[in-house]
Amino acid sequence: MSITDAAPIPPRTQERAAELAEIKAQAVAGPNPLATERQHAKGKLTARERIGLLLDEDSFHEIEALRRHRATGFGLAGNRPYTDGVVTGWGTVEGRTVFVYAHDFRIFGGALGEAHATKIHKVMDLAEAAGAPLVSLNDGAGARIQEGVTALAGYGGIFQRNTRASGVIPQISVMLGPCAGGAAYSPALTDFVFMVRETSQMFITGPDVVQAVTGEKVSMNGLGGADVHASVSGVAAFSYDDEESCLADVRHLLSLLPSNNRETAPRQPCDDPADRRTESLLHLVPANPNQAYDIRGVIEEVVDDGDYFEVQPGWAPNVVCALARLDGHVTGIVANQPAALAGVLDIRASEKAARFVQFCDAFSIPLITLVDVPGFLPGVDQEHNGIIRHGAKLLYAYCNASVPRIQLILRKAYGGAYIVMDSRSIGADLSLAWPTNEIAVMGAEGAANVIFRREIAAATDPDAERAQKIKEYETELMHPYYAAERGLVDDVIDPAETRSVLIGALDMLRTKYTDLPSRKHGNPPV
Repeated sequence: MSITDAAPIPPRTQERAAELAEIKAQAVAGPNPLATERQHAKGKLTARERIGLLLDEDSFHEIEALRRHRATGFGLAGNRPYTDGVVTGWGTVEGRTVFVYAHDFRIFGGALGEAHATKIHKVMDLAEAAGAPLVSLNDGAGARIQEGVTALAGYGGIFQRNTRASGVIPQISVMLGPCAGGAAYSPALTDFVFMVRETSQMFITGPDVVQAVTGEKVSMNGLGGADVHASVSGVAAFSYDDEESCLADVRHLLSLLPSNNRETAPRQPCDDPADRRTESLLHLVPANPNQAYDIRGVIEEVVDDGDYFEVQPGWAPNVVCALARLDGHVTGIVANQPAALAGVLDIRASEKAARFVQFCDAFSIPLITLVDVPGFLPGVDQEHNGIIRHGAKLLYAYCNASVPRIQLILRKAYGGAYIVMDSRSIGADLSLAWPTNEIAVMGAEGAANVIFRREIAAATDPDAERAQKIKEYETELMHPYYAAERGLVDDVIDPAETRSVLIGALDMLRTKYTDLPSRKHGNPPV
């Protein structure tokens, strides 16, 4: 056999390794430097730069970096970049495993095709199997039109996995670019949505379609920008001016959450004494039930080092929902906000609080409810838009919650709103109150006008008679120990002892166990 007929010599392992390194470097670099420059010119980071900010340094492990699409039509056959426009993998945040996928807008505008979707499905399945949070960094142009229905099926797979993982692992969506059409439903299915002003938008139909159909002219940000979703629609829980501060807060939120529903949130060492007296609360909350104040001041005084993380601060501000630590343990706080709409419950506040209560219950985060509520907001608009149905969402969420639940009544707690704000009658483990509490069906003035209307009308001096009857009602039914005398409040406490009492109660309830009834699932109001 001649030399020319000899079998070719296979490449050595070193040569294959060098080839692999070159291919991976190409995948990391992206399509071309100009695409990266265009991304930066829009004030946006690349997918890998975002992952670098989210995860601990050098902790990212990428999977399927060499994946490429198999489509051949409409010019795709000659354009098959590595990663197919999405970077997937896992890393750590403060040493704990977190899974992530990030759309790469430089490749096909981050549009989702079959291979792209399959990569996301893979990382979602891994996150659920490993019992670790999933963070999606969204910056994509929706479904890849050239791939047709297979792209739409890819979204269906994402939605199904979002739903299956709901309440199993924390799911966080970070909007860093456009998100239109059906793609917007995946973030809506997750636990928290973060958005960046000016660069991120979410909507089902874009401004052009809206104008064509309705005649309304609106910009992309005006239709679905960060501020719109943070303050008007309630879709976004948080909004930021830049990606760096946004991703820093994603890291902070992850530090407050358990990895999955079988674990508890990580405890941090705490130098703030558990028995610290909260003397300022004696002056911070006015005794006059009609005088406004900011409930955030109460939260700051009670929690560890005054540090708390408020959820949806721009939407439904008449209720405050926050995650904080008490003696190092993560706790959920729901509080009426007298500084906004006098702290009444309305449709939006009920939905906001219900969603937060459900999240805390799903991930075994105890709940403290700070009550100062004059009732539900009256009005034709509220009634016609379903305040009964929406208020029932909050009621259902509390009644269904099996985590430790403590109610603390600061001042007024009137009518059905008192019941809904986690009263003893719907299952709160402990109900505490300050000596300024007023628990009643309604305020004394309204009650006196109803009960004593005939006496007041017949009196020679109706105003004096009304004042006398109001005083009589307050003395009989609204004194601060009325509910305690009847066992509906477990203890009336000194406001200066609030922190130590709450920490002691949470310690006692740490091992709470509730045997739930056997059922497939409930049927909550929606």
